[in-house]
Amino acid sequence: MWVAGADLAGAGKVEAVRNPATEEPLAEVPSASPQQVDAAVEAARAALAGWRRTPAGERGELLHGVAAWLREQADELGRLMTLEGGKPLVENTDEVGWTANAFAYYAELGRHERGRVIPSVEEGQLSLVLKEPVGVVAAIVPWNYPLLLLAWKLAPALAAGNTVVVKPSPYTPLSTLRLAEAFAGFPDGVVNLVAGGAEVGEALVVHGGTDMVAFTGSVATGQRIGVLCAEQVKRTHLELGGKDAFIVCDDVDLEVAAPGAAWAAYLNAGQVCTSAERFYVLEPVFDEFVDRLVEETRRLRLGDPLVATTDIGPMVAEVQRARVERQLDQARRAGARVLAGGDHGGFERGWFLAPTVVVEVDDSMDLLRTETFGPVAPVQRVGSLDEAIARANALPYGLGANVYTHRLENVLRCTEELQAGTVWFNDPLTDNDAGPFGGMKMSGNARELGPEGLESFRETKHVHLDGRANRKPWWYPYGQES
Repeated sequence: MWVAGADLAGAGKVEAVRNPATEEPLAEVPSASPQQVDAAVEAARAALAGWRRTPAGERGELLHGVAAWLREQADELGRLMTLEGGKPLVENTDEVGWTANAFAYYAELGRHERGRVIPSVEEGQLSLVLKEPVGVVAAIVPWNYPLLLLAWKLAPALAAGNTVVVKPSPYTPLSTLRLAEAFAGFPDGVVNLVAGGAEVGEALVVHGGTDMVAFTGSVATGQRIGVLCAEQVKRTHLELGGKDAFIVCDDVDLEVAAPGAAWAAYLNAGQVCTSAERFYVLEPVFDEFVDRLVEETRRLRLGDPLVATTDIGPMVAEVQRARVERQLDQARRAGARVLAGGDHGGFERGWFLAPTVVVEVDDSMDLLRTETFGPVAPVQRVGSLDEAIARANALPYGLGANVYTHRLENVLRCTEELQAGTVWFNDPLTDNDAGPFGGMKMSGNARELGPEGLESFRETKHVHLDGRANRKPWWYPYGQES
């Protein structure tokens, strides 16, 4: 681990990290002990005063250094992420580049401003709104994009002057721990990395020395964090699950919409919080869309994620695959039909699940109601755009939504009416460092990326200054002339 600017061997229980493609062990990673969690938080606390006073330009140069290190190590990190997480190598190499871009973006944004001047209520006064760091941030990150989703928290938190304790997922800690080298030039304690499972995460959440918890993961875990933080009135930054809708209107080119749908459903074996997990296709194009989606799905190559021609690798763990298979089994028993996939793709080892198209599904099925987080595309026929929007909004999730249409009227309606933090038209799952990312309803309470991402890690202070320092006529005693 990395605590107070030095390597530290974990003193807690040992977690085995396995290769999802082979099920073979890659490494054994000792968890942080309770005392080491305390040490990490105390190191961050001790570094906070100096780091928040460090000029924003100097902080930015250090963040640019992290971006440069990531680009230099892209091949090594991409391979390591593929071994521990199972995403195809090309996707992981891309992730390293995206991670570097996030650090570079916040290196500049963090020195752009730290508040504003507002009009004073009287002559001779100055009123300021200052933006300050929240304090010590506990960043608890998931396994599906271990570096990118860390950067979306860590980069703005550091740019804003916070210090951070990071806990990666026990499924994919290796790439995050490797990242410690990138922070060797930072003051000791500004960034700390500790390994472990839920018990280490909860220790950071309840610790009296952390001022904010930034978490990406399931709704259930986010609810648990929210309850624990409420007891201390501690800031939370929760990016939670989704059940994103994908609407296909009857005016689109299905030669484009069907491959787009496959990308949205199967990227990273469907293990993306913004994966399309509910497809609502208007009646006139339903049959042809399904045929084309099945064709696209059967064309995809499932296999070793280190091979350049592989499109889809294994899921990250057996428990994750089993959860998806339970949803599929329940849907089949309720009358759904699997048109493609749904099996292990011929692999006897590795946590593979072939990309799957399912039809004749309905809203009573768990497959249509709760997050799947696997390579499954359930497709429903709808009679109108009104019905599609109503179905898309019916669930308590509100992370993202996709729409394929060329009609401006449809675009305007979906822009206004879809209850989602991001709405993609004709280009699914595209993020933008300058554009905020996050969900509505039970999909979260915060935004990452863009200026909103920086704001999430800042506290607001109003400063009122009267340069004259004279007695005011409205002070006590009332009813007498001053």
